[in-house]
Amino acid sequence: MAVNLHIHILLFEATISRILEEVEEHLCQVFFGSRCSISHGDPSLLEKSYNRARGQYHSSRLLAQVGKVAENLNAHRILAVVPVDLYVPGLNFIFGEAQCPGRLAIISTHRLRPEFYGKAEDGSLFLSRVKKEATHELGHTLGLTHCSDPTCVMFFSNSIQMTDRKKPIFCPVCERQLRENMSRLRFLTAYNTPPG
Repeated sequence: MAVNLHIHILLFEATISRILEEVEEHLCQVFFGSRCSISHGDPSLLEKSYNRARGQYHSSRLLAQVGKVAENLNAHRILAVVPVDLYVPGLNFIFGEAQCPGRLAIISTHRLRPEFYGKAEDGSLFLSRVKKEATHELGHTLGLTHCSDPTCVMFFSNSIQMTDRKKPIFCPVCERQLRENMSRLRFLTAYNTPPG
């Protein structure tokens, strides 16, 4: 039996508000009729994961903080959207991170903006990148691993060029796996079940 997935976007990035409707529509489509809700996160939460020596934010620590907030959110999946530069030990930066499988995901808009690379502001390109990274990380929460197809949204990107080359959708193989995974209630049980 298919699950009507509820995705909650926990927003720490105020300037993204103008594109959120399009991001929501995209997520509802690629996750087969899921629904989205939005709330704003407390920016002070970000500081607990800040690494002063690197000038970046430890993604896994931030994800753990998001998990504490998520305990009170009535949704199957939580996607935190932050404006800060994320990293995990061993990598210079990451665009996002997620539990695989699990309930929590996070993406950073910091390196998705063309301005970060010295380019002119481009709202359409920025929107495309946000859609891809949000879809990618939420795909992980539903049990999808990285794909070998460089055009699939589940392909691992370690550069913005790789992100731009990807499509904002799943390849046929990953889509089949996603449908199968979403039909299994085990992804939405235990701590993954919304309270209430």
